[in-house]
Order: sequence, then structure tokens, then C-alpha cells
Amino acid sequence: MSKYALITGGTKGIGFSVAKCLGQMGYDLLLTYGTDTETAQNTCIFLRNKYNIEATALQADSSEKESIDIVARHIESKNAKLDVIVFNSGITCRDSFEEMKFEDWDRVFFANVHYPTFLLQRLTGNINSGGSVIFTGSLMGILPHAMSLSYGVTKSTIHSLVKNLVKFLVPHSIRVNAVAPGFVDTEWQKNKPAEIRKSIENKISLNRFCDPDELAGVYKLLIENSYINGEIIIADGGYSFK
Repeated sequence: MSKYALITGGTKGIGFSVAKCLGQMGYDLLLTYGTDTETAQNTCIFLRNKYNIEATALQADSSEKESIDIVARHIESKNAKLDVIVFNSGITCRDSFEEMKFEDWDRVFFANVHYPTFLLQRLTGNINSGGSVIFTGSLMGILPHAMSLSYGVTKSTIHSLVKNLVKFLVPHSIRVNAVAPGFVDTEWQKNKPAEIRKSIENKISLNRFCDPDELAGVYKLLIENSYINGEIIIADGGYSFK
């Protein structure tokens, strides 16, 4: 029987690299996305053809409460059992502290914290014993950053959530961990001005951004190693250690 994984925000960026990694491992995939239907469909076609697996894209905006029902009902309707969940989707708000609005703060908290928490609550009964749940945290949840207060605070919350969830998931024999990436060379990072990229690289011991595919290997480790539980794995290339 094929293994089955859900990846929120799995059609591009870090999520897509994790999807490729799991596809290579033989997992059938359910990938959620927000708005870019064409990219989502093309991603699934690529994964099916490349790895000979089932890959389905499901539109479910993580900032919308109804998306919890959309994803849960899709899985429940198929009576599907999950082996892996990767909570990867997330949003940010870059307004200054002085200009930040409550509505924007609340939206980031819902997408980054409330959505994965209550989706996991709905899906716990659909996860196989020995299953693995992985959250995408962030280096910004560990080292304060001036670019987005709400993003940094929500990612710090995710790290704490992982630690606290461990005991609650023990009765279900489910492990839970998080990956805290530093600067990953996704499209968003590639579009930064060259001088800003260089400034960041100068703070990384390896002198480069992380390739999304090598970051996916950290998720693979957390899935395959059945003894790692309640950990926040930092993958930042030695940021700020120079």
C-alpha cells in the first residue's frame, strides 16, 4: 500500500522541494495552495510523470477559516490515512510596528498558527500510528529580525507549539517536529536586489543561500528517523557565526 502525505503550501518554494523528495520516496501526495491554480496543476503533472505517484492539488487558502473544512473533508471523504503531514504554508506582513493593523496581525496569526493547529486537530484520527508531523518554522522565530514582527512571533509560536504538542500526540503514536530554515533560495529570495543578497551571504558561514532541495533532505530525515521527536532543527548554514 502506498504511503500518503499532505503538504500545505506544497506546490512551490520549499513545499515543492519537499513534495519532490517525498515523491521520490514513493509517497502519494495531497498539496494545498492558495491562488495560483495553473502552477498547482503543473506541479502535480510534473510529480505524477516524474515519480509515477498520485499527486492532487487542493485550493485551500491558509488565511481562511473554511480551508480547515476543505482539507479535512477532502481527506475524510476518501477515508484516507496519512503517514506524513508537512505544515508549510504561511504568510507575512511587512508593515512597520507603528503602521501595523490588527486585522493584518490577526491574519498572519491565523494562517501561521491557528490554521495548522486546528487542521491537525481535525486530522489526528486520520494519521497512521507512527506518523510524522512536521512544521516549517523559521530562523526568524529564533533570531529577531526587523522585517516582520508578526512573522517572527508566529514562527516562535510554532516552535513552542511543537514542543507542547509532543505529549498530546503520544496517545496517537505520532511524532511532531519542526524545521527552522534560514535563508532559502526560493523565488522570493532570488528577486531580492543583489546588494541585499550579498549582505545576507556575508553573514552565513557557508557564504550562500540554502538550496530548497537540500533543505528538503532535513524533512526527509525527520520522517525517516523514528526517534526524533519534539525537535526544532535549524538549517541556516551557520548564519551569524562568521
